[in-house]
Amino acid sequence: MIGDPNYLTIAEASARIERRALSPVELTRSILDRIAALDPRLNAYLLVTADQAMDQARAAEAEIMAGRRRGPMHGIPYALKDIYCTKGIRTTSHSRTRADYVPDFDATTVTKLHAAGAVLLGKLSTHEFAHGGPSFDLPWPPARNPWNRDYFTGGSSSGSGAAVAAGLAMAALGSDTGGSIRNPAALCGLIGLKPTYGLISRSGVYTNSFSYDTAGPMTWTAEDCAILLGTIAGHDPKDPASSRREVPDYRSGLRGDLKGLRIGVLRHMYETDVESPAAAKAAMEDALAVFRSLGATIEDARIRPAMDYYDVKIVGAESELYAVHEPVLRQRLGDFGEDFLGRCLGALLFSGVDYVQASRERRAMIAEMAPIYQRYDLLVTLGPGPAPRLDAHHTINFWRRASLTTPFNVLGGPAMAQCIGFTPDGLPLAMQIVGRPFDEATVLRAAHAYECATPWRARRPVFDPNTAFSTELPPVPAPAKAAISQSERDRIAAVCRRAGLSLNERHFEQLCATAPYIEAMTGRLNRTRAFHEEPSSIFVLTPDG
Repeated sequence: MIGDPNYLTIAEASARIERRALSPVELTRSILDRIAALDPRLNAYLLVTADQAMDQARAAEAEIMAGRRRGPMHGIPYALKDIYCTKGIRTTSHSRTRADYVPDFDATTVTKLHAAGAVLLGKLSTHEFAHGGPSFDLPWPPARNPWNRDYFTGGSSSGSGAAVAAGLAMAALGSDTGGSIRNPAALCGLIGLKPTYGLISRSGVYTNSFSYDTAGPMTWTAEDCAILLGTIAGHDPKDPASSRREVPDYRSGLRGDLKGLRIGVLRHMYETDVESPAAAKAAMEDALAVFRSLGATIEDARIRPAMDYYDVKIVGAESELYAVHEPVLRQRLGDFGEDFLGRCLGALLFSGVDYVQASRERRAMIAEMAPIYQRYDLLVTLGPGPAPRLDAHHTINFWRRASLTTPFNVLGGPAMAQCIGFTPDGLPLAMQIVGRPFDEATVLRAAHAYECATPWRARRPVFDPNTAFSTELPPVPAPAKAAISQSERDRIAAVCRRAGLSLNERHFEQLCATAPYIEAMTGRLNRTRAFHEEPSSIFVLTPDG
């Protein structure tokens, strides 16, 4: 199975293409055939651009045969989370409110991949606007986990995770606002990198949260991640948050040992902050032993509790998300999925004060990291997983539980999810490797060394083409029960009226159920601050004014 061309890594396929032992046309056709055969089971794709892919593959092959190879991504088939704008190609954000949207421009990352000669296979499932999900009430079904179709892929880059794991794309681009690259990478058993905020352009990627959105690569190996990251990173004047730092050669820093690296283990995150299964914790201990064997120095470290970061991120990011969608929510609220509304509408109960206090707390959290970054080259902790069943999903859990991934969105630096084994029933387990801002090279070095020392990259999902399968979806979960007073219900109803929103009974019940969690969240952010404590969302004038 691993000899299957669909399961080649980017590095392997690129080397074969360079020496003309593999045809981009044959490779692309093979993956398109695999998509046709398997994707009805997985729903990774919303749209397959087969004709365009074959045209791009033929053009790549002609250029390479003529001695004009552009680099390691030339002729490599990849796919895009369907929030990346593609000129002349439908970009839905997995929402019926954008079902017919066809951009007249490409996202900057897409432009870079086109310039590198990569081959676009199509657009991938996500959660609605990279946020709510998995949803069972949208025009397209959610992606299913290739390791077991009854289980969740993680989100919101759900199709990206499923496609790369199942050999339906050699790479995919996802986005990560609170874990949306690392969640599916962890649950589907691949590499997913949330890069440093500003390293990769967000231009042309549909906004979830201005302050937290990052675009990033999802691949099978760390080396492939280094190749893709080097292709799409770099300054973009169309993105006001874009960094001007020079992009290093990430691939050149990959080697087999970790001698001299100091690694801090954020053990408290998975032992006390976030409930984690025993199998995952045992796999994490095994991974730490591998790091020690590779020459790294390992010791326990500590940051704030995971819930502290979750409070800050949710108040800030949900407020921004609501602002992005507010005009359409007024006009077409009933066209959104219930899960998206169960998250987004919670922002109605945040105040402007809450938003600013969250931003001020975020700035303090980032400042606190300076001595930790000085002491450690990397931090590691457990990743999400194993995957839960699709029918176990309930919207209210978004408000109830802290996250293993969100702290690193708040802090802004690179964080990668990587497979560290499997449960007895075959579901992937993962860790996170966290670096200093803009030190993706060290994160990739550690991930690559771990991969070379462990057997996990040789294991892929197995599909029996003769096995029957069902396309039936779980029912849309009932709204959570709202344990609040009538006066509080009346207050929330008044807030909705002032916002110009007309909620049905289900939407209103779900919103009311979030109220106690929102009150607790904003209460934890309500501390005395000095007048000079700035928010993180400040602006800097450019040199030319």
